[in-house]
Amino acid sequence: MTGYIEQFISWLAVEKGYSLHTVVGYQRDLGEFQRFCAAVSDPRAIRAQEVQAFVGSLYAGNASASVARKLSSLRSFFKYLQREGVVESDPVTGIAGPKLNRHIPVFLTVDEVFALLEAPTAKDRYHRRDRAIMELMYSTGMRVSELVGGNTEDFDFTTEMVRVRGKGNKERLIPFGRSAAEALRVYLPERDALIVARMARGKEAERNALFLNARGTRLTVRSVERTIQMYGERAGIATTVTPHGLRHSFATHLLEMGADLRMVQELLGHVSLSTTQKYTHVNIDHLARVYDQAHPQARRDKEPNQERQVTD
Repeated sequence: MTGYIEQFISWLAVEKGYSLHTVVGYQRDLGEFQRFCAAVSDPRAIRAQEVQAFVGSLYAGNASASVARKLSSLRSFFKYLQREGVVESDPVTGIAGPKLNRHIPVFLTVDEVFALLEAPTAKDRYHRRDRAIMELMYSTGMRVSELVGGNTEDFDFTTEMVRVRGKGNKERLIPFGRSAAEALRVYLPERDALIVARMARGKEAERNALFLNARGTRLTVRSVERTIQMYGERAGIATTVTPHGLRHSFATHLLEMGADLRMVQELLGHVSLSTTQKYTHVNIDHLARVYDQAHPQARRDKEPNQERQVTD
């Protein structure tokens, strides 16, 4: 089975363009299944009974989400083998995974976002860069991996559009707005100075990278996570602020302002609309305000002193 797993992993990395982190996850899950079915070396000999037994064994030491992920890895693997003509039928078909609680994304209020954006001050060494990062993330909803992978040539300041490379190397265009554009313009001279300083030390600089660290090299995901969390604490926000929290806030605020769900799907780079639908959790207060403003019965109930006409 090892050879087939290696072919599948190579297909994920090369053909599908999955990230190293995702590919390693698939490889780990499939390796665990292979060890469980050590007596069976040929995937064509795998039956639903073996898959069911493996999934059943996972419940003892794994969270439901982990069980669901491992089952999903198996599903993808055997669908690949079926497409390649290695197996005639898919042994994972019909095997149900655990029922997962629906995860409601954590997002910030508009006031909290504004407080976060104002948190960097002149006392912070890279306050211009940090402000630009947060403005851009809230303005576009891009993933943190997309942000740190961004290059200067991806930005068109005339149209205020940015080209983003998402999962599977799929590209999409996102508008980034005036506030983000201004924050970037303020930051860019600082970026150029970092490149000049690095080259003065006789080291090669990443001239294309948009966001740089103190050494003049491309900023990492972890560094952005630490930075945003630090500013969130400074702004007095009760929940831990993460890059993904800004992405959630971007989507939630757009939908609360009446944006079309499919438009938000396109901006976020979601393949499936069902992934975007988790953002339709607009809070009860907002729903109540919309109801009061739009529903005729609600407006009439707001006027108790007005005499109603009764018709037979």
